[in-house]
Amino acid sequence: MKRIRLTVAYDGTAYCGWQIQPNGITIEEVINRALSRLTGEDIAVIGASRTDAGVHARGNVAVFDTMSAIPPERFAYAVNTVLPEDIAVVKSGEVPGNWHPRYAESVKSYEYRILNQEMPDPLRRKDTWHVSFPLDIDKMRQAAAYLTGEHDFRSFCSIHTGVKSTVRTIFSLDLDREDAVIVIRIKGNGFLYNMVRIIAGTLVDVGRGFYSPGEVRDILEAKERKRAGATAPPQGLILSSIEYGRN
Repeated sequence: MKRIRLTVAYDGTAYCGWQIQPNGITIEEVINRALSRLTGEDIAVIGASRTDAGVHARGNVAVFDTMSAIPPERFAYAVNTVLPEDIAVVKSGEVPGNWHPRYAESVKSYEYRILNQEMPDPLRRKDTWHVSFPLDIDKMRQAAAYLTGEHDFRSFCSIHTGVKSTVRTIFSLDLDREDAVIVIRIKGNGFLYNMVRIIAGTLVDVGRGFYSPGEVRDILEAKERKRAGATAPPQGLILSSIEYGRN
């Protein structure tokens, strides 16, 4: 028996998120089915990040156990032949049998993309949030600076989050404009449910002038979800990468 780690990219538009659920087809379900067909075994992957419906990824991580004779580094090539075109395994390899993608120490990186122009672009509707109002990116950057470091992010997570601690560390939070698209890049040691999307929604409110940059510090210190901005829509969010140590 060996444990295989996969790095998975996907367009989440057509899926009800990563995790298997009774209400619709999910990324995890499709990958399980493809691997089971490939190996002849009953495969159930364990994912690192349970992305929501409509959220995309370039670097989600999953593991599974198998007796297959397929070389670990060849699984990426083999499984891509039976996956749909909106899901791809970009890398595969063997890890120790007790290695777990959610419990191993890691750094996660996300991007959130905002199409900031007056009219929508139908070609960008699946990977950006269209915001037609002008946004002051300099004020958004000032606000973002208050969120870096270790903080209690209770104001920036769903009220349904069932975790023991809402303290997380953001290593970097940068904003860049690429033509009409504002890209929020955020890197941290972990993220709460909807945390990145609520941060994006709050920064947009700063950019529109609903909050001053300094008020983001007050929102953070309040530890109340109702103080922060709305949850930005899912299609603008991409899980860019999950970086681990030696494994």
